[in-house]
Amino acid sequence: MTHTPTAFKTHTKGKLLLTGEYVVLDGANALAIPAKLGQQLEVKRNEEVSPGFLNWSSYDHTGQIWFQASFQLAPLQILSTTDTATAERIIQIFQSIQRQKPEAWKGLPGLEVRMDLQFSRHWGLGTSSTLLAALAQWQKIDPYQLLWDSFGGSAYDIACAIADGPILYQLDNGMPHSTPTPFHPPFAHQLYLVYSGKKQNSREGIRHYRQKFASMSPAPLIRQIDALTQAILKSTQLEEFEQLIAEHEALIGDALSLVPVLQQDFNGYWGQIKSLGAWGGDFILVTSDRSAQTTANYFADKGLTEIFPFTEWLLL
Repeated sequence: MTHTPTAFKTHTKGKLLLTGEYVVLDGANALAIPAKLGQQLEVKRNEEVSPGFLNWSSYDHTGQIWFQASFQLAPLQILSTTDTATAERIIQIFQSIQRQKPEAWKGLPGLEVRMDLQFSRHWGLGTSSTLLAALAQWQKIDPYQLLWDSFGGSAYDIACAIADGPILYQLDNGMPHSTPTPFHPPFAHQLYLVYSGKKQNSREGIRHYRQKFASMSPAPLIRQIDALTQAILKSTQLEEFEQLIAEHEALIGDALSLVPVLQQDFNGYWGQIKSLGAWGGDFILVTSDRSAQTTANYFADKGLTEIFPFTEWLLL
């Protein structure tokens, strides 16, 4: 019987992906950077909870409870909850854990689980991936397999959740490879992250991407993306970096049959703007050779008031 710790604490990190996730699924090298903000998991034995049962509480970045539930562990079932859909998702994750570790939920005392999220649940920084990575550490199982058994995706977000700095991430024949890579360009103080308040439909993006390459190989596109990623890592001038991310946006926009965000929403902006993650949602990367206040004022005039310095938010 494998041992499940009944006293455990860990912190996993949010993520940002500079390469579009769709091409990562086809083997492109992705530059991904973990955020300083993440999610903390704490597991404690609780004598007031009956053996074989678990009480779960999730707190948001303001310290308010946003989800609670009680579970029976063997067999797995929901006893009570404030949100049935979320509780059912946790049961699915627990079932995925059990597939890797059949004895995971047997013979346990009463447990208390607390999750503390350090960023807004609406920001798309990895509420699910930080949760999965934390649970995998608690249970001492493969976090990548846990993702593929539950949520799916390229798993770059799992790699970020357990990384200590920028990484190059690649799926090679379906196997994840994460390599630490330095990325702290001299113009980093001229980069910002802006919360767009939008969410791109990932499934729709994947559909466009698959249609585009239904009758041709994505290999030439992957080679172009990989070359741009390497050039981005080596760039030392803001103007060079801006040209590279503009080329990147044009390539992915063509592959997805979508208009790059700069042309779509910020036509006339003086710098460059790059989509992150699943291309078109949540956060955008912004360059600016003007003051932080001037840059913030521009986006505030567009109704976007959540803007963060690149260097303050990410583990570089």
